[in-house]
Amino acid sequence: MKLPIFTPGTEMGLFQSFSIIIPARNEEKNIGVCLESILKNNYPQNKFEIMVIDDFSTDNTASIVNQYSQKYPHVHLIELKNIISGHINSFKKKAIEIAVDRSSYEWIITTDADCMVGKDWLKLFNAFINEKKPVFIAAPVLFTHQGGFLSLFQSLDFISLQGITAASVSAGFHSMCNGANLAYQKEAFFTVNGFQGLDKIASGDDMLLMNKFKKQFPGKIAYLYHPGSIVQTAPMGTWKNFINQRIRWASKATHYDDKKIFFVLLWVYLLNVFLFAVLIYSFFKPGLIVYWLGIIFIKTIIELLLMYPAAKFFNRQRQLWWFPLMQPFHIIYTVISGLFGSMGTYQWKGRKVH
Repeated sequence: MKLPIFTPGTEMGLFQSFSIIIPARNEEKNIGVCLESILKNNYPQNKFEIMVIDDFSTDNTASIVNQYSQKYPHVHLIELKNIISGHINSFKKKAIEIAVDRSSYEWIITTDADCMVGKDWLKLFNAFINEKKPVFIAAPVLFTHQGGFLSLFQSLDFISLQGITAASVSAGFHSMCNGANLAYQKEAFFTVNGFQGLDKIASGDDMLLMNKFKKQFPGKIAYLYHPGSIVQTAPMGTWKNFINQRIRWASKATHYDDKKIFFVLLWVYLLNVFLFAVLIYSFFKPGLIVYWLGIIFIKTIIELLLMYPAAKFFNRQRQLWWFPLMQPFHIIYTVISGLFGSMGTYQWKGRKVH
């Protein structure tokens, strides 16, 4: 599905006010770059604030943010260690909830501490809000390619996910998004009772929240499809971190009220389980490998046709040449992450999450 690029009007119209919320845990290597990219936006500085919520970091994240807050009055640091004690199951959702409650402006934007935004990021959100009148906006995220097989694999996998997200949200089919690039009305956040009902789930600060908005505000969910709205982030540096990230994402699957999402994910998972089982069985019955390769060939062609518009949007068409070689690895990781995701336990940023 080829989507039209959003074309903002020549007039800026009303300048919306944004509270940009950034949960951060042990991000001393990234938080400065993230803040710099936001501060360089072509947007009135008095029309946005940046709220970094430090999630019990054990490095210099908080002190770096504090330096920025002394230089820029609209950069704020909130430290969870001064607010909550004891264990909760979702520190990130609690961090966002606290920041929304303390925010000054009518629109909330969330991103991650290891992300970089473009100089027209806020201007595009502003134009999109003025023209489309949504209450919840999903926007694109891109993994930068750092070189090497793992980086390329994640880049291709994420392009596929982002293509599906853009198409499904724009069509109103189901609720997909990424918390690294989201915007929603603060008033609407309170209307859907924020993360109430989701606070026992470790993940889901994005898609599960989006589903609440979709039920409460049908027809008011939109996707900002413009290259200038892309948020870039680095891929996971190790296979262990990559698998844990995907397990974290997969752990949300059973919590979707929107059964269309659940059954689509279940169908995709069962297809990969079938392909994995046939691949293993072909070692004992070699004749099966011909049928397996035939199915993989058809699957690859279909996926490439669906991925090409997204790859073109992200200017990553050349990476598609590697996509057929990634198929066995994609099948294996999908089976592993789905299996462990259903168990609901994984390691993330030094914490064991249940």
